[in-house]
Amino acid sequence: MFLRLLFVLLVALNIAVGAWLVLGQDDAHVRSVTDPGVPVLHLLTERPDLLAAASAPTPAASTPAIATSIAPVPAASSAAPTSPPAAASYRCMALGPFASLQALRSARSRLASQTARSRSRQEQSQQSRGWWVYLPAQASRTQALAQAQRLSDAHIGDYFVVSSGDQPNTISLGLFKDPANARKRRDEVAAAGFPAQMTERVETVPEYWLDVVVADDDPVAWSQRIRSLGVGSHSTGCF
Repeated sequence: MFLRLLFVLLVALNIAVGAWLVLGQDDAHVRSVTDPGVPVLHLLTERPDLLAAASAPTPAASTPAIATSIAPVPAASSAAPTSPPAAASYRCMALGPFASLQALRSARSRLASQTARSRSRQEQSQQSRGWWVYLPAQASRTQALAQAQRLSDAHIGDYFVVSSGDQPNTISLGLFKDPANARKRRDEVAAAGFPAQMTERVETVPEYWLDVVVADDDPVAWSQRIRSLGVGSHSTGCF
């Protein structure tokens, strides 16, 4: 009877020990449900270190400062400096005189694309009309006609009595372009006993000029253009 009771007690003790081994161990000794060498999957809420890292500010804010500090040097700074282009030089010329205002306008139109600036102007000049040989004015028309008759008696022709203008009653003996011819005529009439004189006749006429400002890079070409216009030229003040 005693042995039977001892056997029952041992069986109950074994059962109690086995239950304690199975149910009484904490999770630290529970066998992993994953295969050996495979990391265990954890939720984000189970990783405090990952939560702290996610809530921390990212370093992107410092990126602009870094980018600014290492900004590349512009390529132009490494290039060799170039010399500025030389400034063009100009000269001012007066072309003329032109025979008419129309001739000046035509020349200005032809040269428009080759001048920096241009202007037209008109001046008054004294132009010789030739050399006049004459007998001084008489006191009256009658006396002038009588002197003309004496010229005819001396076989001196080519004359006429001036009846109007600023020198009436003067006897004109001719108007000559060449002063040598005028002197010859005067001397012939004077040799016949008449007080012949000679003087240059001048008149005020308009002159047309074109002032231009041109680049001083090809003076030979400009000389050819001026010759083609049939006028002269000289330097003038710039405008």
